Amino acid sequence: MDGTERKSAVAEEQAGQRLDRFLAGALPDLSRSRLQALLASGAVTRGHQTIGDGNTRVKPGEIYVVQVPEPAPALPVGQDIPLTVVYEDGDLIVIDKQAGLVVHPAAGNPDGTLVNALIAHCGTSLAGVGGVARPGIVHRLDKDTSGLIVAAKNDRAMASLAKQFAAHTIERAYNAVAWGAPRAGDGVIEGDIGRNPFDRKRMAIVRNQGKPARTRYRMLERYGGEARAFASLIECRLETGRTHQIRVHLAHLGHPLIGDKVYGRARKPPRAKTEAEQIAYTAAAEFPRQALHAWLLGFQHPSTHKHMRFESKWPEHFAALIAALRGLNQ
Repeated sequence: MDGTERKSAVAEEQAGQRLDRFLAGALPDLSRSRLQALLASGAVTRGHQTIGDGNTRVKPGEIYVVQVPEPAPALPVGQDIPLTVVYEDGDLIVIDKQAGLVVHPAAGNPDGTLVNALIAHCGTSLAGVGGVARPGIVHRLDKDTSGLIVAAKNDRAMASLAKQFAAHTIERAYNAVAWGAPRAGDGVIEGDIGRNPFDRKRMAIVRNQGKPARTRYRMLERYGGEARAFASLIECRLETGRTHQIRVHLAHLGHPLIGDKVYGRARKPPRAKTEAEQIAYTAAAEFPRQALHAWLLGFQHPSTHKHMRFESKWPEHFAALIAALRGLNQ
């Protein structure tokens, strides 16, 4: 029955039941743990609202919809996908990920991921490290975010890197190109991040059921307009690692990423008066993905304990966008 939409209506005699118990009775073929995972992933909705709390009390007449994804393969397989390897040894591998590459298999992306590429590249050394579904994966980058990511090749490296991420001692810096420019040249954005209650595919700053999130930002360049900038280049450093954190935080600040179709929309540019302005406005409007690049990654090596620091150059199309925007300042 997987890969379907399952609807369940609340009867009068079921009023006041906890949602997780109601769903367990309505969908007996799904285990409690499976239902809890579906609730946590935002797969349960009531009307247009996502319901992620199993403790919610149901009311007569309510209709709950559970989106049950297609079952994923038990084990990801190796696939010959080109990788840009920045560093590799017996403990870990650092990849400069291209935009468009999903990190690990999930609903909608069962293969063709970084995990599939790593299995093919590393062979049996990666098997089972950190779990069979996501071997070696310590942290993630969004599909359309480019830049540096580290993967573990053995359990010791996995444990060490995971501990560093949990302690927030990993150094991570991103370059983001955003619409407009923050009034303050630098600052900190704080706000708990969780599933958007009205759209399960989006994250949002929420009051309840969110996880603490903190992003430091610094404006590096400002493009066009003395009173109101057209766009800006911002460096973001993560103190936590929540899903879509930079994208959500900058959108909350009022400056969503250029190219981000989920958390922002293209700004209407002023009428172009010069060729440089036309080039810049077109480059921004047509940028094909969120303008976010993980340019810096630093951590302590699991075995040698030496500090390692890696930098990534901007991808060609990212550099071209910034070059076009810089034309607004000439």
